[in-house]
Amino acid sequence: MNAKALNESIVAILEKKQELRALDYNDARYDDIEEELHDLEDDFNEEYGDELEDVLEDVHGKIKSDADILLPTAYLASSLDGKELEEGDDNEGVWVESDSFPGVEMRLVLVANPPRVLLVLADQERVLWTAE
Repeated sequence: MNAKALNESIVAILEKKQELRALDYNDARYDDIEEELHDLEDDFNEEYGDELEDVLEDVHGKIKSDADILLPTAYLASSLDGKELEEGDDNEGVWVESDSFPGVEMRLVLVANPPRVLLVLADQERVLWTAE
């Protein structure tokens, strides 16, 4: 997997998410930007889906989670700056349960710079995979 190309794709999606979030639903550009975001996400899943699903399968195995593995775009962060992660935003990534951490609320989040999968537990983050 080309880590640089993967990172560029993640960054493009996150920038488009930020652009969309900055618009009001009534903005004439909203639908076009939303469509561009969906196209970027579709292209991302097509280009990296199989490889990232293997990565996510390994990550789920590391934390002993039997949760369903979703499309890689479901795990993407909301922004490049990680502000939502720092603020404990419940919309970041995918909620998972783990036999290693029973009763603990946690999420798996795919972030950029460098591309990596984070396990987010309350007030801490653990890197479970980094693209090479």
